[in-house]
Amino acid sequence: MSRAPAGGLPVSRIADLALIDPTRRWLIDGLWSQAAVGIIGGPPKAAKSWMALDMAVSVASDTPCLGAFDVLQPGRALLFMAEDADADVRARVAGICRHRGLDIQHLDLHLITANSLRLDLERDRRALSDVVSDLAPRLLLLDPFVRLHRGDENDAGHISGLLAYLRELQREHHLAVVVVHHTRKNGGGAVLGQTLRGSGDFHAWVDSSLYLRRKRDALTLSIEHRSAPAPDPLRLMLAGDDVTGDLHLEIGGDDGSDDAPDRDLAADVLEALAERPRTRTDLRAQLRVRNERLGSVLEELRHAGRIRRDAGVWIRVPVPAP
Repeated sequence: MSRAPAGGLPVSRIADLALIDPTRRWLIDGLWSQAAVGIIGGPPKAAKSWMALDMAVSVASDTPCLGAFDVLQPGRALLFMAEDADADVRARVAGICRHRGLDIQHLDLHLITANSLRLDLERDRRALSDVVSDLAPRLLLLDPFVRLHRGDENDAGHISGLLAYLRELQREHHLAVVVVHHTRKNGGGAVLGQTLRGSGDFHAWVDSSLYLRRKRDALTLSIEHRSAPAPDPLRLMLAGDDVTGDLHLEIGGDDGSDDAPDRDLAADVLEALAERPRTRTDLRAQLRVRNERLGSVLEELRHAGRIRRDAGVWIRVPVPAP
């Protein structure tokens, strides 16, 4: 029960607060917490915008991000891409849709087409708040942070005010806020959040963050969460046809999985689901199998009526007695 004491602030007894629903912990299972604020960070040309678009298309279409991370709370996504022409954004999204077999006309994905959006201007804050209130997106993507203000990224007071506004927006509308931001050129620290360019407030602000690093032709994705353990880094690659523009990110390389070709993976999946319903990420960690092969087996079992997916969780369907 909440009450307002003399100071006017609402106060609740801890025991009276709502419990966390474990099935609604994630927006994208294992990748981004539900209603989290955070950053996709990395140096220039490290596929940060591709990662951001992959997330947005996934949430808007209820298809796995990177072909591996299930969306547990699908819904509308809203983008502001300050450094890309509207036609280029559409072309990139269309290529991702063709790769996934999606019709872009049915995609609940929206783009803010204003020439600029400055979050240190009150009129622009009101405008963004109004469009978020009107469209009620599940995810808001802002790319890149450097184009969202006119101040100094090293000015902690200036940056904290901008981040506080985005946190208020997230709490008021219960949506995830994803900001694309650059890391320092010489940022090689063990704590990836501390490699972000500018004020240290960025690292303190985030709930979930993705960090992309490129070394020669290898692209590595590291995932960090405020309230969950970090999984092992993943190797990514930008795949597809560069001539037609049908490009997309996908997981590649050796991921340490136990993927013997003679393994009866379908039986292993059914045995794991007999214990309890599981997410795809949970199954992959339990069975140590490549995402691509696990996805194929899940679809085969669903088509055969042996399992079903409900709210992002895979459930075994009981076999009727003869």
